[in-house]
Amino acid sequence: MSRLNEKAGAGSVRGADDIASAGRATSGKIKITALATGFVMASLDITVVNVAGATIQARLHTTLTELTWVVDGYVLTFASLLLLGGGVANRVGAKTAYMRGMGVFFVASLACALAPSGGALIGARLVQGAGAALFMPSSLALLVYSFPDRRERTRMLGLWSAIVAASAGFGPTIGGIVVNALGWRSVFLLNLPIGLVGMLMTHRHIAPAAGRSTRLAVPGHIVWITALAALSYALIEGPHLGWYAASVLVAFAVGVIATGLLVARERRTDNPIMPWALFRDPCFSGANAVGFLFNLALFGNLFMLGLFFQHARGASPFRAGLELLPVTFSFPLANVVFSRVSARFTNGTLLTVFLLVAGVASISMIGVSPGTPYWVMAVVIGVANVGAGVIAPAMTAALVDAAGREHANIGGSMLNANRQLGSLVGVAAVGAVLHVAHDWYQGASASFLLVGVVYLIGALCAWRLIAQPGGEKRPSPRFQ
Repeated sequence: MSRLNEKAGAGSVRGADDIASAGRATSGKIKITALATGFVMASLDITVVNVAGATIQARLHTTLTELTWVVDGYVLTFASLLLLGGGVANRVGAKTAYMRGMGVFFVASLACALAPSGGALIGARLVQGAGAALFMPSSLALLVYSFPDRRERTRMLGLWSAIVAASAGFGPTIGGIVVNALGWRSVFLLNLPIGLVGMLMTHRHIAPAAGRSTRLAVPGHIVWITALAALSYALIEGPHLGWYAASVLVAFAVGVIATGLLVARERRTDNPIMPWALFRDPCFSGANAVGFLFNLALFGNLFMLGLFFQHARGASPFRAGLELLPVTFSFPLANVVFSRVSARFTNGTLLTVFLLVAGVASISMIGVSPGTPYWVMAVVIGVANVGAGVIAPAMTAALVDAAGREHANIGGSMLNANRQLGSLVGVAAVGAVLHVAHDWYQGASASFLLVGVVYLIGALCAWRLIAQPGGEKRPSPRFQ
């Protein structure tokens, strides 16, 4: 009888342990879903708008330059305010910053959906970017705080990256379906239910993270914003007004002067806006360099493809969304690939290999012509984006390991700022290429070449700064 009691007791303990383990797993999934919601909205908003671009042009009678501002206006405030957003999160607490940023993004999305003109849409997109800049760095910081155990955090980071990558990948297809059925305004209305659910889940399931009494380097942020705004104006308006137009030359001059002032200030001040000490770690520097180049290539290419399929091949928004299905399915596939190979290879090795894959695949399309079968483009786009889907989690994992818990806010802000700056430059550069091209096929060919070269430069950075001795010091634990 005593043995039976012992067995029953042991079974009860194991049962209780199993229930507790299941409860922790469920709680972890709820937390990671709440923290991924903001990133999902921000990523989805960029990719969905790329497919809606041609319809926005037709309905609001915007030029290609104005359409570029619709995309890059959002990225401009996003990139320029990310570092300030990280500082605000440090000061008021990551959860508070996350919730406030989500609220701003929610209201701005509604304003985008109701915009009566191109100018109003651009203005609302600027506010959207400001909201995203407030919640993005807080998202990564709250992930670090919510999962202090490194192995559990690594698993959750893999799930977080998978959710974000899938949302970005499905963005073009979702955008095509929604625009075709409900019109371009509906792509911004998508954010309303997502944002509402995200705010409710965060309020209920994410513990507050205490802020610290840190000084915000407001003068430095103003100079940083001025430099990026001037650069954006010059890159976007240059093809339309002419590179030697007075306003474009003034914008370039302001950008150069502001950059010089920022460097001078950062060297002298004890309250810099950028974590220069972290850049002494080659892994941190490499992750940021790869982040800039990766987003430049990825989002520049998506901007071109959304317009190319509709203008050059006569596709409707719905068909264009379907033709971008290789992007949709390659991201989740890539996360499966990453989960299987990350235990065997370092992040630096994975970044190098898959940046090479994406680069070679993109360059192989420089001969695109009216006679190029769709299936060829589908295969190449799919292969390139499988590479891109592995790059994103490997890059984030490399940065998180380098920055550590103490610098999670500012490290995440720096990576996201560099990535969004890359998106801004990528869309502007591809927009400039399309503006001067004789036709859509010549523009697509030049864009594929540009994107491929950028991916290859990223592979070189990953190899020299992360994969080489002195960069990454340990293999990445397996994402499950």
